[in-house]
Amino acid sequence: MGMRTSDGRPKGKTITLEQIASPARRAEHQAETLIGLGLNKLHRRKTLQNTDSIWGMVCKVRHMVRVVDEAPAPRKAG
Repeated sequence: MGMRTSDGRPKGKTITLEQIASPARRAEHQAETLIGLGLNKLHRRKTLQNTDSIWGMVCKVRHMVRVVDEAPAPRKAG
């Protein structure tokens, strides 16, 4: 998946990230990037603005985060 291109990015104004790996035994700047994204423990989720600066951070730690695609459930009429 090419995360750096606009083709692989979600189209909405916000994205939801989930931390799926620990920054233990990794470079210190990767742990700092996770903290900058608002993630610090496994399976935590954070909703952020869909900007180029956020995507730059996501690309640096893409092996430790996952973009969660949460489509709202369709509502029944009536």
